[in-house]
Amino acid sequence: MTTTVHTSGAPLADVGRATALPASPLVSERVRELHARMTLEERLAQLVGYWLDQGGSVVAPMQGEMASAAAGASLASITEHGIGHYTRVYGTRPVEPAARAAWLVAEQRRLQRETRLGIPAIVHEECLTGLAAWKAATFPTPLAWGAAFDPALVEEMGRAIGDSMRSLGIHQGLAPVLDVVRDPRWGRVDECIGEDPYLVGTVGSAYVRGLQGAGVHATLKHFVGYSASNAGRNHAPVSAGPREIADTYLPPFEMAIRDGGARSVMNSYTDVDGIPVASDERMLTDVLRGELGFDGVVVSDYFSVAFLEVMHGIAADRGEAAAQALIAGIDVELPTGDAFLGPLAARIRAGELDEAYVDRAVLRVLAQKEELGLLEPDAFADDAPATIDLDSPRHRAIARSLAAESLVLLANDGTLPLAAPARVAVIGPNADRSEALQGCYSFANHVLAHHPGVEPGFAIPTVREALAAALPGSAIEAVQGVGIEDGDAHGIADAAAAAARAEVAVVVVGDDAGLFGRGTVGEGNDVASLELPGRQRELVEAVVATGTPVVLVLLTGRPYAVPWALEGHAAPAAVLQAFFPGEAGGEAIADVLTGAASPSGRLPVSLPRTTGAQPYTYAHARLGGPSDVTTADPTPLRPFGFGLSYASFSYTDLQVDATAPTDGAFRASVVVTNTGDRAGDDVVQLYGRDLVGSIPRPLVQLLGYARVSLAPGTSARVELTVPARRFSFTDRRMVRVVEPGEVEVWIASHAAASAPRSDEDDPSQGVISNARRSEAIAIPGTATARARLTLTGPVHEVGPGDRRIVDVTIG
Repeated sequence: MTTTVHTSGAPLADVGRATALPASPLVSERVRELHARMTLEERLAQLVGYWLDQGGSVVAPMQGEMASAAAGASLASITEHGIGHYTRVYGTRPVEPAARAAWLVAEQRRLQRETRLGIPAIVHEECLTGLAAWKAATFPTPLAWGAAFDPALVEEMGRAIGDSMRSLGIHQGLAPVLDVVRDPRWGRVDECIGEDPYLVGTVGSAYVRGLQGAGVHATLKHFVGYSASNAGRNHAPVSAGPREIADTYLPPFEMAIRDGGARSVMNSYTDVDGIPVASDERMLTDVLRGELGFDGVVVSDYFSVAFLEVMHGIAADRGEAAAQALIAGIDVELPTGDAFLGPLAARIRAGELDEAYVDRAVLRVLAQKEELGLLEPDAFADDAPATIDLDSPRHRAIARSLAAESLVLLANDGTLPLAAPARVAVIGPNADRSEALQGCYSFANHVLAHHPGVEPGFAIPTVREALAAALPGSAIEAVQGVGIEDGDAHGIADAAAAAARAEVAVVVVGDDAGLFGRGTVGEGNDVASLELPGRQRELVEAVVATGTPVVLVLLTGRPYAVPWALEGHAAPAAVLQAFFPGEAGGEAIADVLTGAASPSGRLPVSLPRTTGAQPYTYAHARLGGPSDVTTADPTPLRPFGFGLSYASFSYTDLQVDATAPTDGAFRASVVVTNTGDRAGDDVVQLYGRDLVGSIPRPLVQLLGYARVSLAPGTSARVELTVPARRFSFTDRRMVRVVEPGEVEVWIASHAAASAPRSDEDDPSQGVISNARRSEAIAIPGTATARARLTLTGPVHEVGPGDRRIVDVTIG
């Protein structure tokens, strides 16, 4: 076997194979020279991670069963040939940040000094809700990012997280999650941004820009289709067809790659149409690199290479699993090297795998290390800081702002904002638990749950504590009532009695985030029912029955089916949805309840009416909604984009270009006026639909959005410049196109807001009459009249140069 190493400036392509390997990006002379000097063992060492504390907290699927054979060996022997990554140096157990940073600098210097080639390691960590490390700030979960509809603030958060990571010597963050929500039964919904691909793509790209602006490489998860698993079960097969993958699940990744500049991607655990993604060359190479233009490094989700053998059953042993993954396009095996080290080396030496695949991956990894500055001789010349503040006033201010913007007011009869009540009952299992404010990937719920007694290391006031501080003149009585999951209802009577003594009762119910059966939501915590866990509904109904006004706070990681809380005479006076709002979430909730802040969050996912209607998306074609030919109505309880405010807003003077070329853009603008008596933020949402398509098209689709702040009585014109590509789809040839013809657009406060239609009397629309009846249920909303425009010119085949993002001007 012959291995060819290029010494020119050309990409590595034809390397020892009759069929050319896909080209790698251009690499520097330094990287080429370094690669040329490497033995096979040294090259393979760059393609794996080593988990220093793998025997610690269980934070990955089947972690115990997949224990590394290297466990117990000395670090010097493990890194004899170098190492690609160090896995979760801070995020596996509580370690003092400054002391660990000092150790890490010394360890990187040791790698430079004692390994033959002196190549330092990339250090990666989870950073989905902030850096997953002891004493580091915890921000709202990604579902709350989506609810805020504020990419600029998410980018600011990403930059703050990245700055913390860089101060600790971390180079790569395993975030954001770009999976598009389809089924809220899936336990990982709280890690996702929303159900709309454009919302996911814009918010996720903003996070990537923030993190990478701080010098930390973002890792897009989970490529691709992971959230479409059958029945919402983690790791279950995905039955989505290629068009659904192309039009729903790929766009956020393309945006984060082309518009966000993401430098790393992580594969999905699942199989799509029978092909495990970790072994899918078409997806990881042809699509990811060829179609989406990705030129960074693909890392495996933890143990997913070995899972090709032990879970998918398509490899006879670790060596075969490694070969399949490497050929498909996975460059680095995480968290350890159980497949890419000895088993892969044996396969290569036996002539069963072309060594060129190793070279391709090594060049990508070395180029990444060069980009991160790790190949510079003075990369670790400076000592680690003696003190490191991972929860500074800057962190807390961003966390509080994002938490406040993410809170969604679902109902309010005027009880909110609270008018300084003399006595308040604060009730429920999540009313006085700081863990209830944090998502599955927070350090508290991910790691500290295994270390009872260890404090989080930063302030995180509970809802009860924050309300007590916000209402200093009120007497606060706190009663738990019930637990999250247990069946013990003995405390309900005490809760009802406390409510009867109060002027208002704030009942805080919802989820307990955890992993693999520990908790009610989070990785591995999928559910068969979307009813609130345990006996929490009984608690709420008992408190409502006292006659005391009840403010229900849903502190959850997924949307639950709660029609009993939003309809009928027994519903609470007000309902506030909070998706794990982070360390300042209790304070943000108190701000909204007391009126210090006006709620401005919007639902990033439809609020289901029933469990049986799942999976569901608001952007469905006609056959995906209710109709006269079925008695099953999937209409949600509250639609995508919904959210109330203490302010009120009107939309007037919609102006839309009459025509636009299929390869161009059109402008749509509207005057937004705050018609209320207090300041507030509105989320202006532009929706559209294609009147006739060559394949069925959604009846409503988010085209763009803008968050605008207005004082009482003031107005602003919001103009959106919309690429015609926003109406694109994959046609019958499996080519993404924009077709000419008429489309409708309108501005609305949510996806189901009623707007006059030009086809209202068209008998062909009778099949959606049930949808109109469903939407007639009292769901407040505002919408403009619909405007038609014509997309002109030939069918346009979308290319990488076509704009993806809607430009927004507010004036």
